[in-house]
Amino acid sequence: MKIYRVGGAVRDRLLGIPVTDVDYVVVGATATDMLDRGYQQVGKDFPVFLHPQTKAEYALARTERKSGRGYHGFTINAAPTVTLEEDLQRRDLTINAMAEDETGHIIDPYHGQQDLSLRILRHVSDAFIEDPLRVLRVARFAARFDHLGFKVAAETLELMRKLASELDSLSPERVWLELTKALATEHPHIFFEVLAEAKALSPWFNEFSDVTARAQLRSVFKVRDSADRTNLELSYLSLVSPLSKEQVKRLNQRLRVPKELGQRAEILVDYPIYKTQQLDAELFIELIERNDMWRKPERLTAITRVWHRLGLSESILKSLRSIHEQALKIDAQAILNSAEGELSGRELGAAIKAARRDLISAQFTRIQK
Repeated sequence: MKIYRVGGAVRDRLLGIPVTDVDYVVVGATATDMLDRGYQQVGKDFPVFLHPQTKAEYALARTERKSGRGYHGFTINAAPTVTLEEDLQRRDLTINAMAEDETGHIIDPYHGQQDLSLRILRHVSDAFIEDPLRVLRVARFAARFDHLGFKVAAETLELMRKLASELDSLSPERVWLELTKALATEHPHIFFEVLAEAKALSPWFNEFSDVTARAQLRSVFKVRDSADRTNLELSYLSLVSPLSKEQVKRLNQRLRVPKELGQRAEILVDYPIYKTQQLDAELFIELIERNDMWRKPERLTAITRVWHRLGLSESILKSLRSIHEQALKIDAQAILNSAEGELSGRELGAAIKAARRDLISAQFTRIQK
């Protein structure tokens, strides 16, 4: 039984960038061997085990044979006779098909180190065309490593075009996961540029088939820091900012975007203040009341954060947040303290609403002066 570090950990170490996840492949072992050593098997589709102490993932070396359509249409062979080279051959890109033994020696049968030097994303073998998810993965790696100068090999793009017709076999959950990973890269717009070049925007990302929309994405994602990349809400709302509300609704439904995130995306494009740079008291009141921002002030925080990333001035944002915070302080107790006589529940609600509206209008008048 031999154990090798594989995939992204090897690639990232050779690139000189931080290694976050480490995966291992085990050659010459069976599932029983792993269980006898205290490893815990996870999942039922693949022979993957968690280390008893570190909880790192250890997978038995395996081959995959296409037996059906789509992401799950494979027959797995994880016999102890499967070699390391056979396991590496089933991987998507040459830069992900390298292994490292316990001495630090690199096993690189498919010239991944050469492609790292050439800054090329190249498929390992023609078996690439068996898994449609790889189209999205390559686009994601292109986005992740764009700042290092990586490009997709022409022959790999050609295979992606052939495979595009199978993208409809993927589940919304798998596509959403790949999108969230792409949004965590430095240049998410490259994900869509590569899919467009591979004629693979349909059926999941039709909204970005328009060249103008993709050009706007380049502007939206031009400057990103680490906080931006780890903030899915900020990234997704920025992504949909060039779209119409109907387009955002369709995208949310198709990808099964988490409900609250999808709602915030629709609010954003319903009030494109970042485009007009104009906001009056009535529109601000409408934004708050229509979107339940008295009870859910975090929605306004999220929207204004994106407005700022899209170009709305810091001074305007501070004013809006301040006005909202002041209006929130007008609650039932504040109204009752100043009321003459008792108020019914309906009267109290109307009084709170009117007082908040009056405060917002007065503050906007003061700012405009």
